[in-house]
Amino acid sequence: MGEKESRLELEGAELRVFTQALLRDVRALETLLEGDLVERGIRRIGLEQELFLVDDQWRPAPIATELLERLDDPRVTTEIGRFNLECNLRPLVFGGGCLSTIETRLHGVLAAVDAQARDLGARVVLTGTLPTLRKSDLTLENMVPAERYFALNEALTRLRGGPYTMQIKGTDELRITHDSVMLEAANASFQVHFQAGPEEFPRLYNIAMAVAAPVLAAAVNSPLMLGRRLWHETRIAVFQQSIDTRQTISEMRETEPRVSFGRKWVDNSVLEIFKEDISRFKVLLGKAIDEDPFEAIAAGRAPALKALQLFNSTVYRWNRACYGIKDGIAHLRIENRVLPAGPSVLDEVSNAAFWFGLVSALANEVEDVRTEITFDAVRTNFVAAARHGLDAQLEWFGGRTYTAQDLILTHLVPAAERGLRAGGIDEADIERYLQTIRRRVESRQTGAAWLLGSLSVMQDQGSPDERMAALVAAMVDRQADHLPVHEWRRAALAEGGGWKPSYLRVEQYMSTDLLTVREDEPIDLVANLMDWHRIHHVPVEDNEHRLVGLVSHRPLLRFLAGDEARKDDGPISVSRIMASDLVTVGPDTSTLDAIDTMRRHRISCLPVVQDDRLIGIVTEHDFMRIAGQLLEEMLRE
Repeated sequence: MGEKESRLELEGAELRVFTQALLRDVRALETLLEGDLVERGIRRIGLEQELFLVDDQWRPAPIATELLERLDDPRVTTEIGRFNLECNLRPLVFGGGCLSTIETRLHGVLAAVDAQARDLGARVVLTGTLPTLRKSDLTLENMVPAERYFALNEALTRLRGGPYTMQIKGTDELRITHDSVMLEAANASFQVHFQAGPEEFPRLYNIAMAVAAPVLAAAVNSPLMLGRRLWHETRIAVFQQSIDTRQTISEMRETEPRVSFGRKWVDNSVLEIFKEDISRFKVLLGKAIDEDPFEAIAAGRAPALKALQLFNSTVYRWNRACYGIKDGIAHLRIENRVLPAGPSVLDEVSNAAFWFGLVSALANEVEDVRTEITFDAVRTNFVAAARHGLDAQLEWFGGRTYTAQDLILTHLVPAAERGLRAGGIDEADIERYLQTIRRRVESRQTGAAWLLGSLSVMQDQGSPDERMAALVAAMVDRQADHLPVHEWRRAALAEGGGWKPSYLRVEQYMSTDLLTVREDEPIDLVANLMDWHRIHHVPVEDNEHRLVGLVSHRPLLRFLAGDEARKDDGPISVSRIMASDLVTVGPDTSTLDAIDTMRRHRISCLPVVQDDRLIGIVTEHDFMRIAGQLLEEMLRE
């Protein structure tokens, strides 16, 4: 999420002062580029590893701040959620054994984090979106207590002018309204950096955009969000919608989200990207800038360009241009934000090697990628890869269309091999990492395919919550073996640790596929719903999905058997027989409290309500099922 120190959204004179500093930084960068003061002639690579922390029930463990205090490692820092962390490795010169060095260092830092997590009763898991995550985890209470994050949330919410809404359609459909930017905590990425000299930056940046789709198609690892099967890389849609501030803008306006692929190719300079973003996006965060960049340049120092870097950290291009300083020398980097975390460290480094190799190869072999493929095709490819993974239909050079699988195996893996070899990468590393890509694509077992395949195998077993827990438990187990995902065996329900942890709270097993009626509809509809679907309770909602009543089968039978039902006054409305003095619970109600509530009120059904909206229902049959599982376990013992 970028730089941590910031202030709340600026207004008035403070906003004007910061904006002037931002514009001054752009002019200073232009001076650096014109004066040949930005490093060239060397290629460095780097990375950022994001991860989730999970507890002994495989659910989000909000212990990030406690873990960091114990770890005391400058390589590890917070992300927005208290169940997220980020690891940063020192950049390496591209060549030789840099890729295997990255893999070794990643294993080292992750082992150090996991050791501290275990002491706190938690584990590390690498995945793009966490299957066991629930909406109730995405509260401000689980935001890391840093001013940067609260300021960002306040600024984005104010700019948006209302709640955050998200709609994603895949095999299932997710529609959600949320009150904060914490939806972003549902994502974890594996970000890689590629240093580029000023003169080559536009060409390399355009190549990075062109190859984003096939690289993503091979790496997809985020098919699940809040229990729904969505895109193969749902992260892409989640991040874009969770930071989108355009809801208050007329649909007739052509606007760009803060998370985007971009609008066009880069023609001549990195400055085009920064100027475009400053032109289109409001300043969200700011602070006092204590540096005059021109004074630094005059003194022979590389300026920090603090205002530009802070602004740039609040605009989330999938390929982001970055300015930095190493050993006192300014440089430019392309930050690839496309790749998800996981499934294994070997998979991640292989994804990075594939990207590095492709960018290097096309830089050597293609004069201008803009003459080979249109920008619209590149952007369309990116969405298709996120949606469908290896099944995506991708347009490639010369207007030819391939499946992602065919394009990768036939053209791109060989190209990446040439690029890595030209970059002086060790032959053993080229073989190790590209063979991982090749076998993953040949077997069609991406991380997303493994998750969806495992879920399909468990389809008729346990509760949805049990299945999600089993997926996370299996991921942690397979990641500990350091095997690539194409060698993983499917997850099994028993890996989640049994059924008990999945029945602690109402939200874990409540029915969310609800059949409801309105109070002005005829009771004949209720009777038929009960008969057709073998249910005993039908909730009554208004048009805003607020719960206004409940019809149960016994009162309905009594009414239908009585004299009043036989009067020939036309259809009888639901409002005549529904109970309106209802006992309800929230999704975080414990199972024991729910059972006690039903016993005290002598009822057999509990509607589950959140923010005055009906979101689920639990009945006595749910508790009978729990009791049956407990009895079976006791008999086995």
